[in-house]
Amino acid sequence: MASGEEMPENTIGAVNALRRMEPRQRAEALSRCAPEVARAVFEQFEAPLQKEVLAFLRDYEVNRLLEDLDPDDRVRLLDTLPEPVGQALLARLSSRERRLTRKLLAFPTGSAGHIMNPEYLPLRPEFSVREALALIHREGRGAGTVNVLPVLDADGRLVGLAMLSALVLADADQQVAEVMLDQVPMVSPETDQEHVARLIQEADLLALPVVDDDRHLLGLITVDDAMDVIQLEQDEDFARAGASEPVDRPYFSITLLGLARARFVWLLLLALAGTLTVNVITVFESLLEQAISLSVFIPLLIGIGGNCGAQSATTVVRAMALGDLDGVGLGRVVFREARVGIALGTAVAALAYVPVLLLFEPGLAATVSLTLIAICVLATLVGSGMPLLARRFGIDPAVVSAPVVTTLVDTFGLILYFQIAKFVMAI
Repeated sequence: MASGEEMPENTIGAVNALRRMEPRQRAEALSRCAPEVARAVFEQFEAPLQKEVLAFLRDYEVNRLLEDLDPDDRVRLLDTLPEPVGQALLARLSSRERRLTRKLLAFPTGSAGHIMNPEYLPLRPEFSVREALALIHREGRGAGTVNVLPVLDADGRLVGLAMLSALVLADADQQVAEVMLDQVPMVSPETDQEHVARLIQEADLLALPVVDDDRHLLGLITVDDAMDVIQLEQDEDFARAGASEPVDRPYFSITLLGLARARFVWLLLLALAGTLTVNVITVFESLLEQAISLSVFIPLLIGIGGNCGAQSATTVVRAMALGDLDGVGLGRVVFREARVGIALGTAVAALAYVPVLLLFEPGLAATVSLTLIAICVLATLVGSGMPLLARRFGIDPAVVSAPVVTTLVDTFGLILYFQIAKFVMAI
């Protein structure tokens, strides 16, 4: 489905219903659909679901569905398949579709060239608006989008973009050069897809041209493709922030074993990391025997510290994803978050001091209050610093966000608690 076309409501319903079926049932239901409906439904599936469906379809059905996909959607599917299978399917395509697909496959996965649509309808700057609209009416169905049309010179270099809305509203005798946008952002095919998606989002673009070093147009990345990239990145960050591996398909199409597998490794790692907390309590066991009341506040302190660290990590990871921290040094962010930690810790400590003082001795009230301040500062330092350090070393910041930060803050927060207690309570 070309960018800008709206999917019928009944097709949306069919897509959602088929997503919840078993792979074989999904393929059988798709086989019973009219060819145009099957195509519209199939192209809305996530690539892993498309891969499963193909395994249960007849050869001619597979060929028809693959042939009808846009090149960028086809590449997304081929990326999920073993290379020999992908090459075999590629060989079945018409020569034109095979050439367009290989053009995209030549660029690295995750790059602008890999997700662009090479099917576009070019205009010339000297065309009249009447000629441009006639060309769109005659040949527009074969283009990836007609909402945005590239304007090329005689050598195929990009000189601007013409919006369909501007052409429709312009005088028929005006030249395309008069109504086109001649100052447009563009990217190279090697540009990271997430950067491309953010650029489209921030600049409020309908499409972004992909050009070579000489400004020859290679393809367009449309806003719907950009939103798919952003959704994918957000899904990955959200899953890892919750200590789970991202899943690439709808919830009800994942087996129970698949859901468990996505979470088990992280759960095991965090359980092992949690033994650090147990070891800390063991080391300070004699201290707890002398002041058993100290143990009462352990859940409160590690809860406050863990939540404070998770808040800081989530805030920083989100700011990084939005590009708010591009070019900003680690020290500036960590110092800012540490001051937030001081403010939060002081506020919580002030609220806690009087109730603890009324129920326990003054030394314990002071210990708890001072620890709350210290643990909030520690939590914001760890929560803000770890994602930034991870990015510096080429690691996904979401991997070291909330759950990992919480585990570390629990461990070192208890050490702070017991050390402060030894000093304040003289035990």
